[in-house]
Amino acid sequence: MQTSPIITIQKLSAIHKNPEIIIFDVSNGKDAKTNYEAEHLEGAFFVDLNTQLAAIKNDVSIGGRHPLPAIEDFAETLSELGITENSHVIIYDDKNGSNAAARFWWMLKAVGHDNVQVLNGGLNEAKKHNFPLSSKKEAFKNITTPYPVTNWKLPLADINEVEKVTQNPDYLVVDVRDKDRYDGKTEPIDLIAGHIPGAVNIPFTENLDANGLFLSPEVLRTKYKDQLKDIAPENIIFHCGSGVTACHSLLALAYAGFSIPKLYVGSWSEWSRNNKKIETNINTEE
Repeated sequence: MQTSPIITIQKLSAIHKNPEIIIFDVSNGKDAKTNYEAEHLEGAFFVDLNTQLAAIKNDVSIGGRHPLPAIEDFAETLSELGITENSHVIIYDDKNGSNAAARFWWMLKAVGHDNVQVLNGGLNEAKKHNFPLSSKKEAFKNITTPYPVTNWKLPLADINEVEKVTQNPDYLVVDVRDKDRYDGKTEPIDLIAGHIPGAVNIPFTENLDANGLFLSPEVLRTKYKDQLKDIAPENIIFHCGSGVTACHSLLALAYAGFSIPKLYVGSWSEWSRNNKKIETNINTEE
């Protein structure tokens, strides 16, 4: 039976003491590590988006703000984290799984690790249900053999492919940023506002209900079936600002039973720095 990509706090509470389970806090932001040290799910280890799940470069125009690390570096990171092929990995963050938890999930799936799940509702949901918390420094298992993987197994798209297919009716480029950023009304992070020409906007926040929990697989399936039309999964490319929150929508698609489409990791942070065409939905010049 295939593992659901989402796990509820009720199910985690029942199995979290299983020795094969490893829990990771992948919260991201200015005070994420400090917050983790003050309070995290009992037994959870901290994973840093910027240093362990990305290979950030000085030049953001090459690969965007959160490019993937080299596959051999990620394999080494997995061993350092105590992850083996038999590990049941549970991931959460402090943003309802919408940030680095989804990125870590995608990366594990992309190296062929199937037994990985994101906690529905993340840290907030765990607190609501009184899951045991800790401020203890957790000790990693010592694994000396790198995780056995040689390439990314989930589909990726680069900037050249996106530029080539964006106006092709047989392809679909999906921007998961919020509508104001897509429309070009605001841009709080990158240098230029707007979106990739031809891209459609399906904000990742629409994957969640008012309580910050994922919509049911049935609701998500209906929603995405309507929005993705009959485009073949291999012809669909998802992106966001830096290749992180796009993974939230890929997670939602997997939860709904879809094949996982391509991820454009460089996303808007790379596209907008490479003199590519840009569109806005503002009644001024593009």
